[in-house]
Amino acid sequence: MSYKAKKLINDPNAVVTEFIEGLVETYPGLQYLDGFPQIKVVLRADVSGETYDKVAVISGGGSGHEPAHAGFVGEGMLTAAICGDVFTSPPVDSILAGIRAVTGPMGCLLIVKNYTGDRLNFGLAAEQAKSEGYKIEMVIVGDDCALPPPRGIAGRRGLAGTIFVHKVAGSAAASGLSLAEVAAEAKHASEWVGTMGVALSVCTLPGEIPSDRLGPQAMELGLGIHGEPGAAISEVPPVDIVVSHVLKQILSTETQYVPINRGSRVVLMINGLGATPLMELMIAAGKAVPQLQLEHGLAVDRVYTGSFMTSLDMAGFSISVMKVDPAMLMRLDAPTKAPSWPVGAEGDRPPAKIPVSVPASRSKIIAEVDAFNNLKELNEQGSTLECAIEAAANEIINLKEKLNDWDSKVGDGDCGSTMFRGATAVLEDMRKCYPLNDAAETVNEIGATIGRVMGGTSGILYVIFCKAAYASLKASPLITSMQWAKALESSIAAVSKYGGAAAGFRTMLDAFIPASAVLKERIDAGDDPVTAFLLSSEAALSGAESTKHMQAQAGRSSYVSPDMLASVPDPGAMAAAAWYRAAALAVEKKMRHSKS
Repeated sequence: MSYKAKKLINDPNAVVTEFIEGLVETYPGLQYLDGFPQIKVVLRADVSGETYDKVAVISGGGSGHEPAHAGFVGEGMLTAAICGDVFTSPPVDSILAGIRAVTGPMGCLLIVKNYTGDRLNFGLAAEQAKSEGYKIEMVIVGDDCALPPPRGIAGRRGLAGTIFVHKVAGSAAASGLSLAEVAAEAKHASEWVGTMGVALSVCTLPGEIPSDRLGPQAMELGLGIHGEPGAAISEVPPVDIVVSHVLKQILSTETQYVPINRGSRVVLMINGLGATPLMELMIAAGKAVPQLQLEHGLAVDRVYTGSFMTSLDMAGFSISVMKVDPAMLMRLDAPTKAPSWPVGAEGDRPPAKIPVSVPASRSKIIAEVDAFNNLKELNEQGSTLECAIEAAANEIINLKEKLNDWDSKVGDGDCGSTMFRGATAVLEDMRKCYPLNDAAETVNEIGATIGRVMGGTSGILYVIFCKAAYASLKASPLITSMQWAKALESSIAAVSKYGGAAAGFRTMLDAFIPASAVLKERIDAGDDPVTAFLLSSEAALSGAESTKHMQAQAGRSSYVSPDMLASVPDPGAMAAAAWYRAAALAVEKKMRHSKS
Protein backbone atom coordinates (compact mmCIF):
# COMPACT_ATOMS: atom_id res chain seq x y z
CA MET A 1 0.00 0.00 0.00
CA SER A 2 1.27 3.51 -0.87
CA TYR A 3 1.36 6.28 1.70
CA LYS A 4 1.91 10.00 1.40
CA ALA A 5 5.27 11.15 2.69
CA LYS A 6 5.49 12.43 6.25
CA LYS A 7 5.98 16.20 6.21
CA LEU A 8 5.92 18.86 8.93
CA ILE A 9 3.54 21.10 6.99
CA ASN A 10 -0.06 22.30 7.08
CA ASP A 11 -1.76 22.59 3.68
CA PRO A 12 0.45 21.21 0.86
CA ASN A 13 -0.81 24.07 -1.33
CA ALA A 14 0.38 26.69 1.17
CA VAL A 15 3.95 25.53 1.81
CA VAL A 16 5.57 28.30 -0.23
CA THR A 17 3.63 31.16 1.36
CA GLU A 18 4.21 29.79 4.86
CA PHE A 19 7.92 29.34 4.08
CA ILE A 20 8.14 33.00 3.04
CA GLU A 21 6.34 34.15 6.19
CA GLY A 22 8.84 32.25 8.34
CA LEU A 23 11.79 33.49 6.32
CA VAL A 24 11.04 37.20 6.80
CA GLU A 25 10.43 36.67 10.52
CA THR A 26 13.83 35.00 10.77
CA TYR A 27 15.74 37.61 8.75
CA PRO A 28 14.61 41.21 9.41
CA GLY A 29 16.47 42.46 6.34
CA LEU A 30 13.88 40.77 4.12
CA GLN A 31 10.26 41.55 3.26
CA TYR A 32 7.62 40.06 1.01
CA LEU A 33 5.01 41.60 -1.23
CA ASP A 34 1.51 41.32 0.21
CA GLY A 35 0.05 39.47 -2.75
CA PHE A 36 -0.49 35.87 -1.65
CA PRO A 37 -1.41 33.42 -3.03
CA GLN A 38 -0.46 34.41 -6.60
CA ILE A 39 2.32 36.94 -5.86
CA LYS A 40 5.21 35.36 -3.95
CA VAL A 41 8.13 37.80 -3.97
CA VAL A 42 10.87 38.23 -1.34
CA LEU A 43 12.85 41.46 -1.48
CA ARG A 44 15.34 43.56 0.39
CA ALA A 45 13.67 45.62 3.12
CA ASP A 46 16.01 48.57 2.43
CA VAL A 47 15.19 48.94 -1.27
CA SER A 48 12.39 50.82 -2.98
CA GLY A 49 12.20 50.96 -6.75
CA GLU A 50 11.30 54.65 -6.65
CA THR A 51 14.57 55.63 -4.96
CA TYR A 52 16.99 52.75 -5.62
CA ASP A 53 20.12 54.09 -7.34
CA LYS A 54 21.81 50.81 -8.30
CA VAL A 55 21.04 48.00 -10.73
CA ALA A 56 18.45 45.61 -9.27
CA VAL A 57 19.35 41.92 -9.55
CA ILE A 58 16.40 39.53 -9.57
CA SER A 59 16.30 35.76 -9.84
CA GLY A 60 13.83 33.04 -8.96
CA GLY A 61 12.00 29.98 -10.20
CA GLY A 62 10.08 27.12 -8.71
CA SER A 63 10.25 26.63 -4.95
CA GLY A 64 11.59 23.49 -3.30
CA HIS A 65 15.24 24.49 -3.81
CA GLU A 66 15.68 26.36 -0.53
CA PRO A 67 17.68 28.32 0.42
CA ALA A 68 17.62 29.26 -3.29
CA HIS A 69 16.41 31.70 -4.27
CA ALA A 70 14.98 33.79 -1.42
CA GLY A 71 17.84 32.99 0.94
CA PHE A 72 20.22 34.86 -1.35
CA VAL A 73 18.33 38.15 -1.20
CA GLY A 74 20.36 40.84 0.52
CA GLU A 75 22.78 43.68 -0.05
CA GLY A 76 25.59 42.38 -2.26
CA MET A 77 23.50 39.61 -3.85
CA LEU A 78 19.90 39.54 -5.06
CA THR A 79 17.58 42.50 -4.72
CA ALA A 80 14.50 40.27 -4.99
CA ALA A 81 13.59 36.62 -5.52
CA ILE A 82 10.46 35.44 -7.31
CA CYS A 83 9.08 32.23 -5.80
CA GLY A 84 6.93 29.92 -7.90
CA ASP A 85 4.99 26.99 -6.53
CA VAL A 86 7.02 23.85 -5.83
CA PHE A 87 9.02 22.98 -8.99
CA THR A 88 6.82 25.38 -10.99
CA SER A 89 8.02 28.51 -12.77
CA PRO A 90 6.60 31.68 -11.19
CA PRO A 91 3.80 33.42 -13.11
CA VAL A 92 4.47 36.55 -15.12
CA ASP A 93 2.47 38.73 -12.69
CA SER A 94 4.78 37.75 -9.81
CA ILE A 95 7.89 38.56 -11.82
CA LEU A 96 6.46 41.93 -12.89
CA ALA A 97 5.51 42.73 -9.29
CA GLY A 98 9.09 42.07 -8.21
CA ILE A 99 10.54 44.17 -11.02
CA ARG A 100 8.25 47.11 -10.20
CA ALA A 101 9.00 46.88 -6.47
CA VAL A 102 12.79 47.20 -6.65
CA THR A 103 13.81 48.60 -10.04
CA GLY A 104 14.95 52.19 -10.26
CA PRO A 105 16.45 54.25 -13.10
CA MET A 106 19.59 52.06 -13.28
CA GLY A 107 17.50 49.11 -14.48
CA CYS A 108 17.19 45.44 -13.60
CA LEU A 109 19.10 42.24 -14.41
CA LEU A 110 17.09 39.01 -14.46
CA ILE A 111 19.14 35.85 -13.78
CA VAL A 112 17.21 32.84 -15.08
CA LYS A 113 17.99 29.13 -14.89
CA ASN A 114 17.70 27.39 -18.25
CA TYR A 115 14.30 25.73 -18.07
CA THR A 116 11.66 26.39 -20.71
CA GLY A 117 9.05 27.64 -18.23
CA ASP A 118 11.48 30.03 -16.55
CA ARG A 119 12.70 31.37 -19.91
CA LEU A 120 9.16 31.95 -21.14
CA ASN A 121 7.77 33.53 -17.96
CA PHE A 122 10.76 35.74 -17.24
CA GLY A 123 11.03 36.59 -20.94
CA LEU A 124 7.41 37.68 -21.18
CA ALA A 125 7.75 39.66 -17.94
CA ALA A 126 10.88 41.34 -19.30
CA GLU A 127 9.10 42.41 -22.47
CA GLN A 128 6.14 43.74 -20.48
CA ALA A 129 8.45 45.64 -18.12
CA LYS A 130 10.30 47.17 -21.07
CA SER A 131 6.97 48.35 -22.47
CA GLU A 132 6.36 50.08 -19.12
CA GLY A 133 9.65 51.95 -19.39
CA TYR A 134 11.98 49.78 -17.31
CA LYS A 135 15.51 48.95 -18.47
CA ILE A 136 15.84 45.15 -18.40
CA GLU A 137 18.59 42.66 -19.25
CA MET A 138 18.43 38.88 -18.82
CA VAL A 139 21.18 36.27 -18.36
CA ILE A 140 20.26 32.59 -18.72
CA VAL A 141 22.39 30.10 -16.78
CA GLY A 142 22.89 26.56 -18.10
CA ASP A 143 25.67 24.95 -16.07
CA ASP A 144 24.61 21.28 -16.31
CA CYS A 145 27.46 19.01 -17.40
CA ALA A 146 25.65 15.66 -17.11
CA LEU A 147 24.37 15.28 -20.65
CA PRO A 148 26.46 15.38 -23.83
CA PRO A 149 25.79 18.14 -26.37
CA PRO A 150 23.84 18.89 -28.40
CA ARG A 151 20.78 19.32 -26.19
CA GLY A 152 18.40 20.48 -28.94
CA ILE A 153 16.26 23.49 -28.13
CA ALA A 154 16.22 22.63 -24.41
CA GLY A 155 19.91 23.20 -23.81
CA ARG A 156 21.85 22.67 -20.58
CA ARG A 157 19.86 22.91 -17.35
CA GLY A 158 20.46 25.60 -14.75
CA LEU A 159 21.77 24.06 -11.52
CA ALA A 160 23.60 25.14 -8.35
CA GLY A 161 26.30 27.05 -10.26
CA THR A 162 23.64 29.73 -10.67
CA ILE A 163 24.37 30.80 -7.08
CA PHE A 164 27.88 31.89 -8.12
CA VAL A 165 26.29 34.03 -10.85
CA HIS A 166 23.99 35.62 -8.22
CA LYS A 167 27.01 36.54 -6.12
CA VAL A 168 29.05 37.97 -8.97
CA ALA A 169 26.14 40.03 -10.32
CA GLY A 170 25.12 41.22 -6.87
CA SER A 171 28.62 42.42 -6.07
CA ALA A 172 28.93 44.16 -9.44
CA ALA A 173 25.60 45.92 -8.92
CA ALA A 174 26.52 46.95 -5.37
CA SER A 175 29.70 48.56 -6.69
CA GLY A 176 27.60 50.91 -8.83
CA LEU A 177 28.24 49.48 -12.31
CA SER A 178 25.80 50.09 -15.16
CA LEU A 179 23.19 47.53 -16.22
CA ALA A 180 25.22 46.52 -19.27
CA GLU A 181 28.34 46.02 -17.14
CA VAL A 182 26.52 43.98 -14.48
CA ALA A 183 24.92 41.80 -17.17
CA ALA A 184 28.31 41.27 -18.84
CA GLU A 185 29.92 40.11 -15.58
CA ALA A 186 26.99 37.77 -14.84
CA LYS A 187 27.16 36.28 -18.32
CA HIS A 188 30.92 35.85 -17.99
CA ALA A 189 30.45 33.97 -14.70
CA SER A 190 27.73 31.75 -16.21
CA GLU A 191 30.09 30.69 -18.99
CA TRP A 192 32.84 29.71 -16.54
CA VAL A 193 30.88 27.35 -14.26
CA GLY A 194 29.91 23.69 -14.62
CA THR A 195 27.77 21.47 -12.36
CA MET A 196 26.75 17.83 -12.06
CA GLY A 197 24.57 16.15 -9.42
CA VAL A 198 24.14 12.65 -7.97
CA ALA A 199 21.27 11.36 -5.84
CA LEU A 200 20.62 8.45 -3.48
CA SER A 201 16.87 9.07 -3.26
CA VAL A 202 14.01 10.69 -5.15
CA CYS A 203 12.51 13.84 -3.67
CA THR A 204 8.88 13.88 -2.51
CA LEU A 205 6.51 16.73 -3.33
CA PRO A 206 4.41 17.98 -0.39
CA GLY A 207 1.21 15.95 -0.12
CA GLU A 208 2.31 13.38 -2.73
CA ILE A 209 3.20 9.68 -2.54
CA PRO A 210 6.97 8.98 -2.45
CA SER A 211 8.43 7.49 -5.61
CA ASP A 212 10.12 4.10 -5.45
CA ARG A 213 12.08 4.68 -8.66
CA LEU A 214 15.40 4.00 -6.90
CA GLY A 215 15.98 0.81 -4.99
CA PRO A 216 17.96 0.61 -1.73
CA GLN A 217 21.32 0.01 -3.46
CA ALA A 218 21.04 2.38 -6.43
CA MET A 219 22.06 5.95 -7.14
CA GLU A 220 21.37 8.28 -10.05
CA LEU A 221 24.06 10.25 -11.84
CA GLY A 222 23.45 13.49 -13.71
CA LEU A 223 20.00 14.36 -12.46
CA GLY A 224 18.30 17.75 -12.42
CA ILE A 225 16.80 19.59 -9.45
CA HIS A 226 13.13 18.75 -10.01
CA GLY A 227 13.11 15.03 -9.29
CA GLU A 228 13.43 14.06 -12.96
CA PRO A 229 15.38 10.86 -13.68
CA GLY A 230 19.16 11.06 -14.00
CA ALA A 231 21.27 10.30 -17.04
CA ALA A 232 22.39 6.95 -15.60
CA ILE A 233 21.81 4.59 -12.65
CA SER A 234 24.50 2.63 -10.82
CA GLU A 235 25.21 0.94 -7.52
CA VAL A 236 26.49 3.23 -4.79
CA PRO A 237 30.34 3.25 -4.83
CA PRO A 238 32.58 4.94 -2.23
CA VAL A 239 32.25 8.71 -2.32
CA ASP A 240 35.76 9.37 -3.64
CA ILE A 241 34.86 7.36 -6.77
CA VAL A 242 31.65 9.35 -7.14
CA VAL A 243 33.55 12.62 -6.78
CA SER A 244 36.16 11.50 -9.32
CA HIS A 245 33.48 10.61 -11.88
CA VAL A 246 31.67 13.92 -11.45
CA LEU A 247 34.82 16.03 -11.70
CA LYS A 248 35.97 14.19 -14.83
CA GLN A 249 32.55 14.84 -16.41
CA ILE A 250 32.62 18.56 -15.59
CA LEU A 251 36.22 19.00 -16.73
CA SER A 252 36.03 16.73 -19.80
CA THR A 253 38.27 17.94 -22.59
CA GLU A 254 36.03 16.23 -25.16
CA THR A 255 32.85 18.13 -24.35
CA GLN A 256 34.61 21.27 -23.02
CA TYR A 257 31.58 22.34 -20.98
CA VAL A 258 33.69 25.01 -19.26
CA PRO A 259 36.96 26.66 -20.35
CA ILE A 260 39.03 25.12 -17.53
CA ASN A 261 42.48 23.75 -18.35
CA ARG A 262 45.48 22.60 -16.32
CA GLY A 263 46.88 25.59 -14.47
CA SER A 264 43.50 27.36 -14.13
CA ARG A 265 42.36 28.85 -10.84
CA VAL A 266 38.95 27.60 -9.67
CA VAL A 267 36.44 27.70 -6.85
CA LEU A 268 34.50 24.64 -5.73
CA MET A 269 30.95 24.23 -4.43
CA ILE A 270 29.73 21.03 -2.76
CA ASN A 271 25.96 21.51 -2.62
CA GLY A 272 23.61 19.33 -0.59
CA LEU A 273 20.32 18.42 -2.28
CA GLY A 274 18.19 18.59 0.85
CA ALA A 275 18.65 15.43 2.92
CA THR A 276 22.41 14.96 2.90
CA PRO A 277 24.18 15.31 6.28
CA LEU A 278 26.86 17.96 6.49
CA MET A 279 29.28 15.18 7.42
CA GLU A 280 28.86 13.57 3.99
CA LEU A 281 29.17 16.92 2.20
CA MET A 282 32.41 17.66 4.03
CA ILE A 283 33.74 14.21 3.12
CA ALA A 284 32.99 14.95 -0.53
CA ALA A 285 34.73 18.33 -0.26
CA GLY A 286 37.75 16.69 1.34
CA LYS A 287 38.02 14.26 -1.58
CA ALA A 288 37.34 16.82 -4.30
CA VAL A 289 40.05 19.35 -3.46
CA PRO A 290 43.09 17.03 -3.79
CA GLN A 291 41.64 15.48 -6.94
CA LEU A 292 41.28 18.91 -8.51
CA GLN A 293 44.82 19.80 -7.48
CA LEU A 294 46.71 16.58 -8.20
CA GLU A 295 44.74 14.88 -10.99
CA HIS A 296 43.53 17.94 -12.89
CA GLY A 297 46.33 20.40 -12.11
CA LEU A 298 44.03 23.18 -10.84
CA ALA A 299 44.56 25.76 -8.10
CA VAL A 300 41.55 25.67 -5.74
CA ASP A 301 41.13 29.18 -4.34
CA ARG A 302 37.82 28.80 -2.43
CA VAL A 303 35.60 25.92 -1.25
CA TYR A 304 31.90 26.44 -0.47
CA THR A 305 30.23 23.49 1.28
CA GLY A 306 26.60 23.36 2.42
CA SER A 307 23.08 23.44 1.03
CA PHE A 308 22.72 26.18 -1.59
CA MET A 309 20.22 24.83 -4.15
CA THR A 310 18.33 21.78 -2.91
CA SER A 311 15.65 19.48 -4.31
CA LEU A 312 13.25 19.24 -1.35
CA ASP A 313 14.24 16.12 0.64
CA MET A 314 16.52 14.48 -1.90
CA ALA A 315 19.61 12.70 -0.59
CA GLY A 316 22.67 13.51 -2.66
CA PHE A 317 24.84 16.39 -3.73
CA SER A 318 25.99 18.37 -6.71
CA ILE A 319 29.47 19.63 -7.46
CA SER A 320 30.11 22.96 -9.17
CA VAL A 321 33.50 24.10 -10.43
CA MET A 322 34.00 27.66 -11.64
CA LYS A 323 37.05 29.16 -13.25
CA VAL A 324 38.12 32.43 -11.60
CA ASP A 325 40.54 35.28 -12.02
CA PRO A 326 41.40 38.00 -9.46
CA ALA A 327 38.43 40.15 -10.52
CA MET A 328 36.00 37.23 -10.14
CA LEU A 329 37.44 36.33 -6.73
CA MET A 330 36.94 39.92 -5.64
CA ARG A 331 33.23 39.59 -6.49
CA LEU A 332 32.91 36.32 -4.60
CA ASP A 333 34.71 37.75 -1.55
CA ALA A 334 32.77 41.02 -1.48
CA PRO A 335 30.56 41.49 1.61
CA THR A 336 26.91 40.55 1.44
CA LYS A 337 23.97 40.50 3.84
CA ALA A 338 22.22 37.67 1.99
CA PRO A 339 21.43 35.25 4.86
CA SER A 340 22.31 32.01 3.09
CA TRP A 341 25.71 32.92 1.60
CA PRO A 342 25.83 32.78 4.74
CA VAL A 343 26.00 36.15 6.51
CA GLY A 344 24.13 37.26 9.64
CA ALA A 345 21.50 39.98 9.33
CA GLU A 346 21.62 43.33 11.10
CA GLY A 347 19.38 46.33 11.63
CA ASP A 348 15.94 47.17 12.99
CA ARG A 349 13.00 44.94 12.10
CA PRO A 350 10.84 46.65 9.45
CA PRO A 351 7.26 45.62 8.62
CA ALA A 352 7.20 42.03 7.35
CA LYS A 353 5.24 42.83 4.23
CA ILE A 354 4.55 45.70 1.88
CA PRO A 355 1.77 46.05 -0.69
CA VAL A 356 2.01 45.04 -4.34
CA SER A 357 2.08 48.02 -6.67
CA VAL A 358 -0.68 47.69 -9.29
CA PRO A 359 -0.31 49.42 -12.69
CA ALA A 360 -2.95 52.02 -13.39
CA SER A 361 -4.17 50.10 -16.44
CA ARG A 362 -5.38 47.30 -14.14
CA SER A 363 -8.36 49.46 -13.05
CA LYS A 364 -9.64 49.38 -16.64
CA ILE A 365 -9.42 45.58 -16.70
CA ILE A 366 -11.35 45.34 -13.42
CA ALA A 367 -14.04 47.64 -14.80
CA GLU A 368 -14.37 45.45 -17.89
CA VAL A 369 -14.73 42.32 -15.75
CA ASP A 370 -17.48 44.01 -13.74
CA ALA A 371 -19.26 44.73 -17.00
CA PHE A 372 -18.94 41.06 -17.99
CA ASN A 373 -20.66 40.10 -14.74
CA ASN A 374 -23.74 42.02 -15.83
CA LEU A 375 -24.39 39.61 -18.72
CA LYS A 376 -27.55 37.67 -17.86
CA GLU A 377 -28.85 35.86 -20.91
CA LEU A 378 -26.68 33.56 -23.00
CA ASN A 379 -27.23 33.32 -26.73
CA GLU A 380 -26.79 29.99 -28.54
CA GLN A 381 -23.07 30.53 -29.08
CA GLY A 382 -22.55 31.51 -25.46
CA SER A 383 -24.46 28.51 -24.18
CA THR A 384 -22.48 26.15 -26.39
CA LEU A 385 -19.20 27.72 -25.29
CA GLU A 386 -20.16 27.35 -21.64
CA CYS A 387 -20.96 23.67 -22.19
CA ALA A 388 -17.63 23.04 -23.93
CA ILE A 389 -15.53 24.86 -21.31
CA GLU A 390 -17.23 23.06 -18.43
CA ALA A 391 -16.72 19.63 -20.02
CA ALA A 392 -13.06 20.35 -20.87
CA ALA A 393 -12.25 21.60 -17.37
CA ASN A 394 -13.99 18.69 -15.63
CA GLU A 395 -12.12 16.20 -17.81
CA ILE A 396 -8.79 17.69 -16.70
CA ILE A 397 -9.91 17.63 -13.06
CA ASN A 398 -10.77 13.93 -13.37
CA LEU A 399 -7.41 13.16 -15.01
CA LYS A 400 -5.25 14.78 -12.33
CA GLU A 401 -3.80 11.62 -10.80
CA LYS A 402 -3.26 9.85 -14.13
CA LEU A 403 -1.43 12.86 -15.55
CA ASN A 404 0.75 13.08 -12.43
CA ASP A 405 1.53 9.37 -12.70
CA TRP A 406 2.65 9.70 -16.34
CA ASP A 407 4.65 12.82 -15.51
CA SER A 408 6.40 11.14 -12.57
CA LYS A 409 7.89 8.71 -15.08
CA VAL A 410 9.02 11.23 -17.69
CA GLY A 411 9.17 14.60 -15.92
CA ASP A 412 8.77 16.10 -12.47
CA GLY A 413 5.40 14.57 -11.56
CA ASP A 414 3.23 17.68 -11.34
CA CYS A 415 1.51 17.91 -14.76
CA GLY A 416 -1.84 16.81 -13.36
CA SER A 417 -1.62 19.12 -10.35
CA THR A 418 -0.67 22.08 -12.55
CA MET A 419 -3.48 21.42 -15.03
CA PHE A 420 -5.90 20.81 -12.14
CA ARG A 421 -5.18 24.29 -10.75
CA GLY A 422 -5.91 25.81 -14.13
CA ALA A 423 -9.10 23.81 -14.70
CA THR A 424 -10.63 24.54 -11.30
CA ALA A 425 -9.84 28.25 -11.66
CA VAL A 426 -11.39 28.34 -15.15
CA LEU A 427 -14.63 26.83 -13.82
CA GLU A 428 -14.72 29.32 -10.95
CA ASP A 429 -13.99 32.34 -13.13
CA MET A 430 -16.43 31.24 -15.86
CA ARG A 431 -19.28 31.40 -13.36
CA LYS A 432 -18.22 34.86 -12.22
CA CYS A 433 -16.86 36.89 -15.07
CA TYR A 434 -16.50 35.24 -18.49
CA PRO A 435 -18.43 37.15 -21.22
CA LEU A 436 -19.62 33.91 -22.85
CA ASN A 437 -21.65 35.70 -25.51
CA ASP A 438 -18.35 37.09 -26.82
CA ALA A 439 -16.25 34.06 -27.75
CA ALA A 440 -13.04 35.98 -28.42
CA GLU A 441 -13.13 37.81 -25.07
CA THR A 442 -13.94 34.54 -23.29
CA VAL A 443 -10.85 32.90 -24.79
CA ASN A 444 -8.84 35.93 -23.69
CA GLU A 445 -10.18 35.64 -20.12
CA ILE A 446 -9.36 31.93 -20.01
CA GLY A 447 -5.78 32.89 -20.82
CA ALA A 448 -5.81 35.44 -17.98
CA THR A 449 -7.10 32.82 -15.54
CA ILE A 450 -4.45 30.30 -16.55
CA GLY A 451 -1.70 32.91 -16.35
CA ARG A 452 -2.76 33.78 -12.82
CA VAL A 453 -2.81 30.29 -11.33
CA MET A 454 -0.93 27.70 -13.38
CA GLY A 455 2.66 28.87 -13.74
CA GLY A 456 5.35 26.61 -15.17
CA THR A 457 5.95 25.81 -18.81
CA SER A 458 2.44 24.52 -19.47
CA GLY A 459 0.90 27.61 -17.89
CA ILE A 460 2.75 30.14 -20.00
CA LEU A 461 2.29 28.05 -23.16
CA TYR A 462 -1.47 27.90 -22.63
CA VAL A 463 -1.52 31.67 -22.05
CA ILE A 464 0.28 32.11 -25.37
CA PHE A 465 -2.17 29.62 -26.93
CA CYS A 466 -5.17 31.65 -25.72
CA LYS A 467 -3.70 35.05 -26.60
CA ALA A 468 -2.98 33.94 -30.17
CA ALA A 469 -6.50 32.53 -30.53
CA TYR A 470 -7.96 35.77 -29.17
CA ALA A 471 -6.00 37.84 -31.68
CA SER A 472 -7.39 35.66 -34.47
CA LEU A 473 -11.00 35.68 -33.22
CA LYS A 474 -11.53 39.21 -31.91
CA ALA A 475 -12.44 40.71 -35.32
CA SER A 476 -15.89 39.04 -35.31
CA PRO A 477 -18.45 38.78 -32.46
CA LEU A 478 -20.08 35.66 -33.99
CA ILE A 479 -17.49 33.03 -34.79
CA THR A 480 -17.79 30.58 -37.70
CA SER A 481 -16.30 27.10 -37.75
CA MET A 482 -13.66 28.26 -40.22
CA GLN A 483 -12.65 31.09 -37.88
CA TRP A 484 -12.27 28.59 -35.03
CA ALA A 485 -10.06 26.48 -37.29
CA LYS A 486 -7.90 29.50 -38.16
CA ALA A 487 -7.67 30.43 -34.47
CA LEU A 488 -6.37 26.94 -33.66
CA GLU A 489 -3.77 27.27 -36.42
CA SER A 490 -2.70 30.65 -34.98
CA SER A 491 -2.39 29.19 -31.49
CA ILE A 492 -0.25 26.31 -32.72
CA ALA A 493 2.02 28.70 -34.63
CA ALA A 494 2.47 30.93 -31.55
CA VAL A 495 3.23 28.04 -29.18
CA SER A 496 5.74 26.65 -31.69
CA LYS A 497 7.37 30.05 -32.18
CA TYR A 498 7.90 30.86 -28.50
CA GLY A 499 8.25 27.33 -27.11
CA GLY A 500 10.51 26.12 -29.91
CA ALA A 501 8.71 22.80 -30.44
CA ALA A 502 7.23 21.31 -33.61
CA ALA A 503 5.48 18.11 -34.68
CA GLY A 504 7.26 15.03 -33.32
CA PHE A 505 8.96 16.85 -30.42
CA ARG A 506 6.76 15.00 -27.85
CA THR A 507 4.75 17.98 -26.61
CA MET A 508 1.14 19.18 -26.54
CA LEU A 509 1.57 20.19 -30.19
CA ASP A 510 1.54 16.51 -31.15
CA ALA A 511 -2.14 16.52 -30.16
CA PHE A 512 -3.06 19.94 -31.54
CA ILE A 513 -1.32 19.73 -34.95
CA PRO A 514 -3.21 16.65 -36.23
CA ALA A 515 -6.43 18.01 -34.73
CA SER A 516 -5.97 21.28 -36.61
CA ALA A 517 -5.23 19.49 -39.90
CA VAL A 518 -8.34 17.30 -39.68
CA LEU A 519 -10.55 20.20 -38.57
CA LYS A 520 -9.58 22.32 -41.58
CA GLU A 521 -9.79 19.35 -43.95
CA ARG A 522 -13.30 18.37 -42.86
CA ILE A 523 -14.61 21.94 -42.91
CA ASP A 524 -13.18 22.44 -46.41
CA ALA A 525 -14.88 19.16 -47.43
CA GLY A 526 -18.25 20.53 -46.34
CA ASP A 527 -18.80 18.54 -43.14
CA ASP A 528 -21.01 20.17 -40.54
CA PRO A 529 -18.99 21.89 -37.77
CA VAL A 530 -19.89 19.38 -35.03
CA THR A 531 -18.77 16.39 -37.13
CA ALA A 532 -15.55 18.19 -38.06
CA PHE A 533 -14.92 18.96 -34.37
CA LEU A 534 -15.49 15.32 -33.37
CA LEU A 535 -13.21 13.94 -36.06
CA SER A 536 -10.47 16.42 -35.18
CA SER A 537 -10.73 15.41 -31.51
CA GLU A 538 -10.14 11.78 -32.53
CA ALA A 539 -7.03 12.94 -34.38
CA ALA A 540 -5.88 14.76 -31.23
CA LEU A 541 -6.17 11.56 -29.19
CA SER A 542 -4.28 9.54 -31.80
CA GLY A 543 -1.57 12.20 -31.95
CA ALA A 544 -1.19 12.22 -28.17
CA GLU A 545 -0.98 8.43 -28.00
CA SER A 546 1.70 8.44 -30.73
CA THR A 547 4.05 10.36 -28.43
CA LYS A 548 4.91 7.02 -26.79
CA HIS A 549 7.08 6.35 -29.83
CA MET A 550 8.81 9.74 -29.92
CA GLN A 551 12.12 10.87 -28.45
CA ALA A 552 11.53 14.10 -26.56
CA GLN A 553 13.23 17.15 -28.03
CA ALA A 554 11.75 19.80 -25.72
CA GLY A 555 10.90 20.16 -22.03
CA ARG A 556 12.11 18.09 -19.10
CA SER A 557 11.40 14.80 -20.89
CA SER A 558 14.33 15.63 -23.18
CA TYR A 559 16.62 14.75 -20.27
CA VAL A 560 15.05 11.28 -19.84
CA SER A 561 16.40 8.22 -21.66
CA PRO A 562 14.39 6.85 -24.63
CA ASP A 563 13.85 3.54 -22.81
CA MET A 564 11.97 5.30 -20.02
CA LEU A 565 9.80 7.22 -22.50
CA ALA A 566 8.82 4.24 -24.67
CA SER A 567 5.86 3.08 -22.56
CA VAL A 568 4.52 6.45 -21.44
CA PRO A 569 2.72 9.07 -23.56
CA ASP A 570 3.58 12.72 -23.14
CA PRO A 571 1.40 14.02 -20.26
CA GLY A 572 1.00 17.47 -21.83
CA ALA A 573 -0.18 15.99 -25.12
CA MET A 574 -2.60 13.66 -23.34
CA ALA A 575 -4.02 16.55 -21.31
CA ALA A 576 -4.51 18.63 -24.47
CA ALA A 577 -6.22 15.77 -26.31
CA ALA A 578 -8.41 14.96 -23.30
CA TRP A 579 -9.91 18.42 -22.83
CA TYR A 580 -10.26 18.95 -26.58
CA ARG A 581 -12.08 15.60 -26.95
CA ALA A 582 -14.31 16.30 -23.94
CA ALA A 583 -15.31 19.68 -25.40
CA ALA A 584 -16.15 18.09 -28.76
CA LEU A 585 -18.30 15.39 -27.19
CA ALA A 586 -20.11 17.95 -25.04
CA VAL A 587 -20.89 20.13 -28.05
CA GLU A 588 -22.10 17.11 -30.05
CA LYS A 589 -24.38 16.03 -27.18
CA LYS A 590 -25.80 19.53 -26.80
CA MET A 591 -26.50 19.87 -30.52
CA ARG A 592 -28.17 16.44 -30.66
CA HIS A 593 -30.33 17.30 -27.65
CA SER A 594 -31.39 20.66 -29.09
CA LYS A 595 -32.47 19.03 -32.37
CA SER A 596 -34.57 16.43 -30.58
